[in-house]
Formats: sequence, C-alpha cells, structure tokens
Amino acid sequence: MIELLRRFGGKFRRYMVIGPACKLIEVIFDLLTPLVIAQMIDKGIGAHDVNAVVHYGMLLAAMAVIGISFTLVCQKMAALTSQGMGTDIRGALYQHINKLSYAELDRFGTPSLITRITNDVNQVQLAVALGVRMLIRWPFLAVGSMCAALAIDLKLGMIFLICTPAIGLVFWFVMARCIPYYRQLQAKLDRIALICREGLSGARVVRAFVREDHERERFAQAADDQANTAIAVGKLSSILNPVTFLVMNLGVCAILWVGGIQVNVGELTQGQVMAFVNYMTQTLTSIVYVANLVVVFTKASASASRINEVLNCVPSIADEGNQPVALPEPSNAAPVPALSLSHASFSFGAGAANAVNDVTLELPLGKTLGIIGGTGSGKSTLVSLISRLYDASTGSVSVMGSDVRTWPLDQLRRVVATVPQRASLVSGTIRSNLTWRDETATDEELWAALDMAQASEFVHNKPQGLDAPVEAGGKNFSGGQRQRLTIARALVGAPQVLIMDDSASALDFKTDAALRHAIRERSVRGAAEGGLPLTTVIVSQRVSTVRDADMICVLNHGSVAGLGTHDELYAACQLYREICQSQLRREELEGQQGSTTPVSTPIASASVCAKEGC
Repeated sequence: MIELLRRFGGKFRRYMVIGPACKLIEVIFDLLTPLVIAQMIDKGIGAHDVNAVVHYGMLLAAMAVIGISFTLVCQKMAALTSQGMGTDIRGALYQHINKLSYAELDRFGTPSLITRITNDVNQVQLAVALGVRMLIRWPFLAVGSMCAALAIDLKLGMIFLICTPAIGLVFWFVMARCIPYYRQLQAKLDRIALICREGLSGARVVRAFVREDHERERFAQAADDQANTAIAVGKLSSILNPVTFLVMNLGVCAILWVGGIQVNVGELTQGQVMAFVNYMTQTLTSIVYVANLVVVFTKASASASRINEVLNCVPSIADEGNQPVALPEPSNAAPVPALSLSHASFSFGAGAANAVNDVTLELPLGKTLGIIGGTGSGKSTLVSLISRLYDASTGSVSVMGSDVRTWPLDQLRRVVATVPQRASLVSGTIRSNLTWRDETATDEELWAALDMAQASEFVHNKPQGLDAPVEAGGKNFSGGQRQRLTIARALVGAPQVLIMDDSASALDFKTDAALRHAIRERSVRGAAEGGLPLTTVIVSQRVSTVRDADMICVLNHGSVAGLGTHDELYAACQLYREICQSQLRREELEGQQGSTTPVSTPIASASVCAKEGC
C-alpha cells in the first residue's frame, strides 16, 4: 500500500494534507464538547441558571457547525484523492498490461487481471478515502480523550488503562486470524471471474452440449467456496464489536460507580463525571473504528500487493534503446531475406518442453511461406516469434535482415501485420476497426483492403457501408465475414510481411483461393510499382491453402518435419504425404509430380484402419 501511495499519491499530496488537517480541527471540537457539556451541567443545570444553559448551548451549536464545515472539506479532499488515485492506478495497470508479452499474460491469466483492475483497485480506493477521512480522527480522538480524562481525575483514568489493553488484546486476536483469509478471498474472486468469463463467452458452446447444469454447479461451487471463506472471516470479525462494547459498557459502569462516590464526597462534580463518561465512550468507540479501519486496510494491503505484482512485472519483451531499422531498397532487395529463423526454439516456461524446437528457414522477399501440421504442432507459436509476441528462448528470428530484438516494437508490428487465428473485432464501426493500423487511411485505401480480403461485397450491401455498426466481438457478422474484416484490417497500412494464422478457416474454398490470388497480385503490383513486394506467411491445416506456396514448412511437435515445395514434400516427407492423402481427391493425388511413393486414397486408408480395428 505504501508503494502505491509513493507511486501515485504525489499529485494528491496537498489533498492528503488539507483533508486530515480539517479532520483534526473537527476532532479538537469533539474533544472540547464534553468539557462544554460539563460546564453546562455544573454552571447551568446545577445552578438553575437558564442563561448559562443557553450560552453553552449556543456554543455547542457553533462548534457543531464549524466541525461540520471542516468535515465537508475533508470529505471533498478524500473524494478527490481516492477517485484520482483509483483512476491513475487503473490507467497505469491497463497501460502496463498492454506492454506485457504473451508470456506474462499467460502467467497472470485474463480473469485475474480483470479482478485486479476492478475489485482490487476498488479496495485500494476505499482504503485511501477512509485514510484521509478517518485515519487521523480515531487514533487522535482516542489518545486525546484518554489524556483529557486523565487530566480530570487520575483515579478514574486508571479505568482507561485497564479497558484499553483488554480491547487491544481482542483486536490482536481477531486480526491475526483474519489477515490470511483476506488474501484467500481475492484469489477465490479470481476463480469466480474465470468461471464467469468461460461460461458467458462460451454460452453457445455450453448450450450446444447441454452443459448448463454443469456450469451452474461449477459456478455454485466456486461461489460457495468464496462465501464460506467470507463467512469464516465475518464470524471472526463479528467478535470485535460485541466484545469492545462489552468492555466499554463495563468501563462506563465502573466510572459511574467510582465517580458517584467521589461526587458524594465532593471530589468531583456531576459535570466532570459526565465528561469522563463521554471521554470513555469516545475512546473505546475510537478503538472500535480503528479496528474496522485495520480490516479495511488489511483487505487493501492484499489488493495492493496484487496490483504491485502486476506493475512490478518487467515485460520480457522490450525495445528500449532500439533504433528504427532501415528497410532494404527495392533495387537491392533480392539478397536480403524477408524472414530468417536460425535454430529458433521456444518453450512456455522453465522445464517445459519446447513448443518450437530448432527451426531454421529462410524466406526471400515477396515469397509465400506455408506452415502446416497437426493440432498442437506449434504453428501459431512459430509465427508469434516473427512479430515478437514471444521471444525465442534460443536461436534468432530476423525480419528484413535484422534480428527482431533490435526492432522498435511499433515499427516491427507496422512492417509485420498479423491476422490472428481467432477473428477479433471491437465495438464501433467497420471503419473504426479497419483503421487500427493506420488512422489516417482514406476510404479508397479501406475499400482496396476490403477488395483484397474479399469483403467489399457484403460491406457494400450494408446501408451505412464503412460506417456500419460493429457489435462487441463482431457478433453481428458471420464467422467468415469476421475473418475477412480482420484480414482487411491487417492489409490497411501497406505492411511488408503479412502473417495469416489459420485466418481463412471459415472461408469456402472458392473465397480462400480468390483471397490468396489477390494477395499474390498485391505482391507483384508492389514490386512493379518500385516498392517492396508483399511477403506472406500462411498457417493452415488445409493442403489446398498452402500447396501453391513457394516454401512449405511441415511441423510435427514443434520440429520441422519437412521444408520445401509441395511436390518436393509429397515425394520426400511422409507426414506431409499423409496429410495430402487425407484431404485431396484421387485425381489430385495421381497428378503429383516427382512422387515415387504409391498413392493410397483416404478411402483405402479408412478400409485398412477398419480391418485393423483402429
């Protein structure tokens, strides 16, 4: 919590001084009130002097008005400080999260990050607000009341010295057992957020598989687990107030008993006894509120540590000190490879098996690389190394002849456009989604990108065209339309390298072929116009999508099982041949050039499999 105050509290320092100062003035009036009441009793009521009663009554009213005025100022300062710090912390968290690499995002998890940026920041905001308003009030009121009581009578003051440690002991007993629970509560909130996110985002899948009851039960278990922890800590916390008020009331009884005897013998006045009771009540009530403040600060401390854990997480991918990379001149572009991987490997953590293992390849400018392999073979991880969403654990990855670690990230990701496997659109319009890479793109450039992505037809059919609304996640578009819009978005801004990570899986074969033809034409046109030709990386599980690529990389468990053209791989790579035989028609397979291996059709393979009982 102190670290957050140092980091974000500087600009609110004057509010954190003015607020407690105003609250201190209010406390001073609270401490003077029992003395004024004592004078009213002794000089007014006891002496049957109405004027004295009115005089001291007006004084109390004036003190109350002044105290309320300073309280309002303090409340204003608390609101400005807490809301301002909360806004700054959320902004810093969101900004920092966007700097984290995929590795850190995988480690924290999306649900946990959402909980930290919402619930945890709320806990810190509450603590800051109460800190400005109450942190100085209750301790100062407790100490001031005790000192004032001791100044009135030392004998009665001994009652304070007995009651206060008794309450402190109860307080220590409860807090020592509550603090671990508060940390568990935040972790269990993460679990609830995870289940909510999975259940709501995958509502269609849940209903399709009739898993509603299972999801309800899973949520109920997580909610009950969190509730049981909250109940346990609530039971412990509930001990504080009853025990504290029991001690306080016993102390008041003792004061009245001893004070009554002293009044009878003339050592104290009735007003002084009442002042003593008021001070006793203020002191022990203050201790109760201090206990409640500690509960709030304990929760905030747990939340602050979770916030600091994110803020102090150093991104594993950084570009500080990297100078802009000069792109190759078109006239001298031939010798410079567009992409180059040299013994590149990557794993998702220490001790984990390599998701990408010792990949070496080189792709010239303007050429197309197809990447194919089974599910989990490392295709998406491999292309993530090119745009530096992950950093290779060993080896190197270069773009345009320069290691990706030497590129400024902004420049690298403008040169390398990525179409993710999952089509992702945000709420707004088609135009606002397409201009992510280039906010200054003209309508002509947007339509050119849509034409290339085979998306212009359905956008033209929208009454509002480019300004047609897009719902969150693009839910008002079909899967194929979403994919084509994300491809168009990547093409805006004239990238030099286009990565399509299985981003045409929802397209029919005709549209897929037209898309690849348009991209090849764009590459040829770019070279003819004196610019750099477009280099393309296509990840797919369809042989028909990658077979025309200049180079095909076949992955198997992260390793390269084959590298070459379609004909070369069909002749020499058993895995690629099996993939082809499972997808292509007999006529296509019989037309393979250079194939020295007998062709077996999918039907024949299925028959053999059936005979062998597999």
